Amino acid sequence: MALRPDLAAIAAMIPEGTSVLDVGCGDGALLEHLVRTKHVDGRGLELSQQNVNACVTRGLSVIQGDADTDLGEYPSQVFDVVILSQTIQATWDPKSVLDHLLRIGRHVVISFPNFGHWRVRLSLLARGRMPQTKTLSNEWYDTPNIHLCTIADFVGLANVCGANIEQALALTPEGTTRAMRADAWIPNLMAEGAIFLLTSDTAGSVI
Repeated sequence: MALRPDLAAIAAMIPEGTSVLDVGCGDGALLEHLVRTKHVDGRGLELSQQNVNACVTRGLSVIQGDADTDLGEYPSQVFDVVILSQTIQATWDPKSVLDHLLRIGRHVVISFPNFGHWRVRLSLLARGRMPQTKTLSNEWYDTPNIHLCTIADFVGLANVCGANIEQALALTPEGTTRAMRADAWIPNLMAEGAIFLLTSDTAGSVI
């Protein structure tokens, strides 16, 4: 089965043979792909026990855990790459989570939906209600997303956390990715989501 476009773009960032922690790995589709095609030493942390069971069925090394409370148990710089895909907006403390990711991994790959997309802005302006889009499909009262952000918001958080932005990709409505300048205003308006490759000032490079 083909990966979602955002997951395929993340997979393309991961070097072969590296150690990878996928936080919020879901049913393990990305992690399985990386183990099979990139021969990574892959581990996963997932909140849903049902998804953990699905990962184990795939033969993956995944444990049940919460990004908000369990990342502190990991040693510093223990993974080459840490992935957080479509999850940071569902955490209670995004800054603390990002701080831990930058500590645990030499590189951090994060993807998230862009709440600054023009369709979201137009929906709020025209309807006066929380928008629903392809990437933000839940009603406001049953969404897992509790800290929605724009691309510009995330760049600000990365700066606060002392992260270096090594690469930034915009996710288009057509399901493709395009390189972008992290501080550019057009992607903040036009991109449905974004993928960032980050490092901390103290991390060694493997990418």
